[in-house]
Amino acid sequence: MEPMKPMAPMKPMEPMKPMKAPEPWWPQELGQPSTSGGQNDMRYAFFPDKQRLLVEAEGKLTTYDSGAHRISGVSQSNGRAPTFSSQDGDVNVNDLKVVG
Repeated sequence: MEPMKPMAPMKPMEPMKPMKAPEPWWPQELGQPSTSGGQNDMRYAFFPDKQRLLVEAEGKLTTYDSGAHRISGVSQSNGRAPTFSSQDGDVNVNDLKVVG
């Protein structure tokens, strides 16, 4: 029986390339959102300085006037309109004024 041959040394790994940041899907004049996210087929971005909440659902972008609400998150269930968390409690998107 022949003795086992030594293993070849491992080749160095290629360094990982940094991930490219995704392109923003909101209008650039709004700046950077304080919060953004999405779930299911919906995504949102909130711009407190402009008092704007953008919601894109099923490919349609809608802009809402958020008024005094400071949006911090979203919940959505069983195809109902999304509800956003704010400093004053939950806000249904249908209770906000559409501005665009």
